[in-house]
Amino acid sequence: MAEAQNAPKNLTVQGGTPAAGSTTAGAIAVAAESTVATRMSAPPSFDVADFPVPHGREEEWRFTPLARLRGLHDGTAVANGTMKAQIDAPEGVTVESVERGDARIGKAGTPVDRIAAQAFSSFTKATVVTVPKETVLTEPVRVSLHGEGGTTFGHTVFDVQAFAEAVIVIDHTGDGVRAANVDFLVGDGAKLTVVSVQDWDDTAVHCSQHNTLIGRDATFKSIVVTFGGDLVRLHPRISYAGPGGEAELLGLYFTDADQHQEHRLLVTHDAPHCKSHVVYKGALQGEGAHAVWIGDVLIEKSAEGTDTYEMNRNLVLTDGARVDSVPNLEIETGEIVGAGHASATGRFDDEQLFYLQARGIPADEARRLVVRGFFAELVQQIGVDDIEERLLAKIETELEASV
Repeated sequence: MAEAQNAPKNLTVQGGTPAAGSTTAGAIAVAAESTVATRMSAPPSFDVADFPVPHGREEEWRFTPLARLRGLHDGTAVANGTMKAQIDAPEGVTVESVERGDARIGKAGTPVDRIAAQAFSSFTKATVVTVPKETVLTEPVRVSLHGEGGTTFGHTVFDVQAFAEAVIVIDHTGDGVRAANVDFLVGDGAKLTVVSVQDWDDTAVHCSQHNTLIGRDATFKSIVVTFGGDLVRLHPRISYAGPGGEAELLGLYFTDADQHQEHRLLVTHDAPHCKSHVVYKGALQGEGAHAVWIGDVLIEKSAEGTDTYEMNRNLVLTDGARVDSVPNLEIETGEIVGAGHASATGRFDDEQLFYLQARGIPADEARRLVVRGFFAELVQQIGVDDIEERLLAKIETELEASV
């Protein structure tokens, strides 16, 4: 862990890529200029033509197996699929299908890579889900997306207005190739919790950019859960519309043999006195299992009083699995409360296993207990009972295959 207080301006803190059994913590080094570690090589744009076709050597694509994207990255993917969508919304919530020109579309953020721009250029109509001002929901808004084959594109906006409170569950299942942008507008003083579950079939491909704009004194909590899919590449992005905003980004993933799961986060502190806290945990098993976590935090010159921390931990259960974990931290002002990051990748803790086995617990059950405990901290924060139970059962099923 590294913590910076009253640091000189224009600092860059970057993490490396830890091998199994290693731990890295941010080290602060003075740079003449702010690097581009937390920014894409091309400026954000809604136009796909503004992004060159990636070749795999770019920083933002070097971990992604381009051949498995099914043409999402080079324009050859055609919208020929079916996505069965169902939205169950409590009373008072409105669901609209709107044209591309709606002012709410793109307000939370702009596409930062070619796939996100392709998704924006390819959808026909967007869905806007609105939680009105001062509405406090007692039941979650549930969005079920089930792929039925082929390629689909989409754009969804969740507009949680001032002083409203809501929980949104987005559940992805089925098969297909999916590229989408999802926008979260969190109004002043609002509280929003989002649970995004990627439980695709093993042959699915899913790439999505999640844009969140947090209003003054608003609170946003995200829980991203990834189990299924041949390739899943998610890009959550946070920015602040005013001071006092708070963001908590939690994630868990279980990567099986030959799966590629990639989570690329960017928190841009562009308003004063805001907070962000990031914790992602993953477990990997099987030959060819590959997890990628990129955690970028940018503290701009205007963001005095920022308090931020990010952490990624990975548990490698078998040989043949690979983790790339890269935390990056850029600081452009010294007037901050705190900033730090940490990354750790390793196998089972021998001391924990010995402790359990010394009390008569068989080795296989001891390993299961360690993994359950590893994930329990995050699962318990979801706050939706049926989702928590489903995920715990899913983790148990995954463990049966390895431990």
